[in-house]
Amino acid sequence: MIEPQAPARPAAPPWPGPARLPVRPGTGRFLVLACVFVCAACGLVYELELVAFASYLIGDSVTQASVVLSVMVFAMGIGSLAAKRLRWHAAAGFGAIEIVLALVGGCSAMALYAVFAWTGGWGGIWAEGPRCLLVAFSLAIGLLVGAEVPLLMELIQRIRRQDAGGAVADLFAADYVGALVGGLAFPFLLLPFLGQLTGALLTGSVNVVAGGALVLGLFRRDLTRRARWTLLLVGLTVLGVLATAAALADEFERAARHAVYGKDVRVAVQTGVQEVVLAGGTRGRPLDLFLDGRLRVGGRDERRYHEALVRPAMAGPHARVLVLGGGDGLAAREVLRRPGVRRVDVVELDAGLIRLARTDPGLSALNGHAYDDPRVHVTTADALTWLRAAPPVPYDVVIADLPDPGITASTKLYSQEFYGLARRVLAADGRLVVHAGPVATRPRVFWTVASTLRASGFGLSPYRVLGRDPGFPAGPDRSAGAPRAPHDWGFLLADPGGTAPPLRLDPRGPRPRTLTPRELAADGLAARRTRIGGLPASTLVHPRY
Repeated sequence: MIEPQAPARPAAPPWPGPARLPVRPGTGRFLVLACVFVCAACGLVYELELVAFASYLIGDSVTQASVVLSVMVFAMGIGSLAAKRLRWHAAAGFGAIEIVLALVGGCSAMALYAVFAWTGGWGGIWAEGPRCLLVAFSLAIGLLVGAEVPLLMELIQRIRRQDAGGAVADLFAADYVGALVGGLAFPFLLLPFLGQLTGALLTGSVNVVAGGALVLGLFRRDLTRRARWTLLLVGLTVLGVLATAAALADEFERAARHAVYGKDVRVAVQTGVQEVVLAGGTRGRPLDLFLDGRLRVGGRDERRYHEALVRPAMAGPHARVLVLGGGDGLAAREVLRRPGVRRVDVVELDAGLIRLARTDPGLSALNGHAYDDPRVHVTTADALTWLRAAPPVPYDVVIADLPDPGITASTKLYSQEFYGLARRVLAADGRLVVHAGPVATRPRVFWTVASTLRASGFGLSPYRVLGRDPGFPAGPDRSAGAPRAPHDWGFLLADPGGTAPPLRLDPRGPRPRTLTPRELAADGLAARRTRIGGLPASTLVHPRY
């Protein structure tokens, strides 16, 4: 609640007088604004780090970003109000806030990862632990960041009193420029070169050093001897904690990855697009491929999935084949097994994943060294962008081996525009096949994709395939050990001519199951009521056909 302000007595400022500085007032103001700049950069790094970690570990980047941003902005307002009670002790209060903020923000990534890794599979109330901790950190960091600005305003006014409008303009200019630098530093410097854990810990160290230097260096005469020593010792302790955590970050990350992905983790790299983790794949152990924490390829059932994806589409003409996505090379492997294939074009966004598919012994063996075949041509590009400028030579088969339609980042790859462009590159008797997610657990998403395909002029033959092991979750894009993971794959075989293509079964592969009348009844009805990833209804959802 905003408290009404009683009018101050004329000549009675909220501080006893001008600060006694060891430097000239102009230099002092510059140092305060420099501290504002650094604190704003650190605050935005904490914010982006929470958003990124939530997207990797929990999924649905739009939802997680909305939660983090809205909670933090709300908390910043509460923190600004609470900071009014510290105005009489602005220097000591600001120093204490920076120490706490450095500890909370610096350790937030490690704490989130620990809770997700070691308690995420417990089930029950513990299943929501990462989400609850995400909100708690967003609230705490927002409160502390919000309290910074009123105290910095007091400190800058103590140096040289200025009209409120001018002081606010100077302060906010430094704050916004610092936020820009922090926002650019996170994706281009901290994340690729240090990783999330070490990057957050380094940001906390910068935060505590900047705040401590300002208070203990510039405003030390405003502090009692006891306050100076307390801030110094506590700040050094927090700095020691952050440095120790940074030294142990690699060991911690390895242990957490083992807890999440199992003991067979061999490769964990952050490419320019995503985090890629490979587990197993050597000494006869099945290989699992995780992309941003989601199991994209499960060694126990990947062959069943890729055979069901590729073989029905390859039943007709298949001299020229286009694979959209599929950087792991497994869809290309299935394509190359059919005689008569003359050219396979693979369009994959992540060059790092393609490099692993070529060079990693486990993954390259699993894909049959598909990228060594001279018929395979790889283009590193976004599938939608590539289709817009695709060559005029038509393809007999287009295979959409893309991330799950339930993931926000992949929504554009299931839009009407995307399917319209795919239809343009297909031959008149060609076929498009799409993995549309599990039918049993997410029928609305499945039939929304079907509705979008029909609105793009395709005729459809929907089918699904169950996982080999009923006790093992099937399909890509599932979290490891998720208790409610899907146990089936849903596919859509599409014909650009508008007629339903015949579903020719391959006796050597998994036998697709036709959908039940109850499942077919969901066709269209669910699509009208559901959006994928929040895109407008006109893009994805169409009336029943």
